[in-house]
Amino acid sequence: MIERKDIRVLVACEESQAVCTAFRGLGFTAFSCDLLECSGGHPEWHIQGDAIDILNIQKWHLVIAHPPCTRMANSGVMWLEKRNLWKDLDEATTFFNEFVKYGRDGNAIAIENPIPHNYAVEKIGKYSQVIQPYMFGHAERKATCLWLFGLPELKETNNVMEEMKKLPKKEQQRIHYLSPGKERAKLRSKTFPGIAKSMAEQWGDYIYEQLNKKQHEANI
Repeated sequence: MIERKDIRVLVACEESQAVCTAFRGLGFTAFSCDLLECSGGHPEWHIQGDAIDILNIQKWHLVIAHPPCTRMANSGVMWLEKRNLWKDLDEATTFFNEFVKYGRDGNAIAIENPIPHNYAVEKIGKYSQVIQPYMFGHAERKATCLWLFGLPELKETNNVMEEMKKLPKKEQQRIHYLSPGKERAKLRSKTFPGIAKSMAEQWGDYIYEQLNKKQHEANI
């Protein structure tokens, strides 16, 4: 029987280790990777380097990817024309599509990004699901898209939308009102704990069950 510690999980483009730590807490052998050093307090679980290289150096049973969103997010579409950032968009979508290719090759992967603009969608394809923090116990809005390959949609666990509606707009959209500064990008990209926990519980258990099912069928 395959145990959770036998299941290797890569959380790509994550320096916060929010998702990595959630998987570790359930017994999975999870690693975060990023060009930056980790800030989650567990450097022994972090691989510093290019995510695509790390993706392909060994077999991963599950990958959660958070590729950079700056040039693909709908919130920044106005700057493509004003600042002539089309080359940057091409580079961003090329990187994103490395993860898409990994999924289309039959591997289990979830790719996470904010709502993309239409120029990006033309290059990376339509997302599978949209989730919000308030679906997982956080009284905030921050639409997050998931491109899913070999994984089920994430199920909401604690919908607090009605409670959130009673809060001022600045509290509902706290992430969008963060003060400018070098830490702003890190704070905006960090996965909410409730979402990280649900990813680990739902997708981790799904992979665990699928691997054990395959092993059982092979032994019949």
